[in-house]
Amino acid sequence: MKFTRAERGAAAALVLVGTFQLSLAAGAPWGRAAYGGYHPGVLPSRLRAVSSVAAAVYGTGAALILSGRGTPGARTRGFTILSAFMAVGALANGASRSPVERALWTSVTCAAAVCAWRSRSPDH
Repeated sequence: MKFTRAERGAAAALVLVGTFQLSLAAGAPWGRAAYGGYHPGVLPSRLRAVSSVAAAVYGTGAALILSGRGTPGARTRGFTILSAFMAVGALANGASRSPVERALWTSVTCAAAVCAWRSRSPDH
């Protein structure tokens, strides 16, 4: 299946965020760039568990996009939901007290939201 640039962009953003979350779950000392930056260094166990679930969700989203499966209507609904989800993430990251989270993850989640929105229609 041939994917549009928007679909590839949405999948790439999900892989990027998912890899970051997986790294946090595995103990990477990047807490300053996540969850408001309240836990610099390695995250506490509770947030590492949250990150492992988030990594699975983002990875599943990317896999679903790249599978090319689903009816056009189902894909449109999926991309619409993904766009809204990532837009909420962009707002949350933009409101973070962490400068790293604001600068990096706001941009990535905003790009994911735009790519998902553009992917809603097969005519893009």
